[in-house]
Amino acid sequence: MTRAFPVGAVSFDSRFSLPPLKQVGSAPRLRAAMLRSCARGPQDPLRRALPAAVPAVCDRLQECAARIPEAREVLAILEKCTEQQRKGHFPVVVFEGLDATGKTTVTQAVKDALDAILLRSPPACISQWRTIFDDEPTPIRRAFYAAGNYILASEIAKASTQAPVIVDRYWHSTAAYTIATEINGDVQNLPPAQDGVYQWPEDLLKPDLVLLLTVSPEERARRLECRGLEKTKEEAEMEANSLFRQRIEESYRRMMNPACQEVDASPSKEEVLKTVLQLIKKHCAL
Repeated sequence: MTRAFPVGAVSFDSRFSLPPLKQVGSAPRLRAAMLRSCARGPQDPLRRALPAAVPAVCDRLQECAARIPEAREVLAILEKCTEQQRKGHFPVVVFEGLDATGKTTVTQAVKDALDAILLRSPPACISQWRTIFDDEPTPIRRAFYAAGNYILASEIAKASTQAPVIVDRYWHSTAAYTIATEINGDVQNLPPAQDGVYQWPEDLLKPDLVLLLTVSPEERARRLECRGLEKTKEEAEMEANSLFRQRIEESYRRMMNPACQEVDASPSKEEVLKTVLQLIKKHCAL
């Protein structure tokens, strides 16, 4: 299968030893061989759980394609994406946070204020299959959302040549929820700050700014109740286990390159919008 994307670099821990690589005649093949060897090596479960680059995502979707026709559709879309994602000259701002922290309201308001383009993860071209993958085992579900990040990157690259781009969730969500799921107990059990699991993938288009919207657990519960929507699996687990929510939030805070700028989304819509626009003006060229 020919892949349009190059093999992305991954973070290697010095504790991991790679077997000798033989008869690798080019840099791309060397990197591919290293990735395959690393996948077979003595990595910890968390690093295996996080799809490190496009090839790992494709392999995971390919494994289930015979059983899940939609996986083939996602792969087909992924392979049509351009080989090297390069951001245009307009800024790209990502909004992250738990459900009911105000992302939908704020992103729409920022879009209108900046005359920007609003994109969401998973992107529209695959979002119709979200419920299908949400009912699948965790590794398959993660592969779907990881693939969505790379497909979204292609949309961001194109849109950022035309106007500022506002993104409702991106890679940090995939990583934070994966880390929080794989690690048990309280936040003390998370990988330490500066660990490679918090590092942005080298083969994924990087935004200019990531804003993490937060509210108190009580306020978030109130907002969820007002919505009256059916809870996702993650929401049900957060309701039953506050430690899960704490691990997600702390994982967000430990993300690197780019880090998340935290924004208190408890005040009025107007106040939150003012704060957000000030941060965008400060960190982005507009």
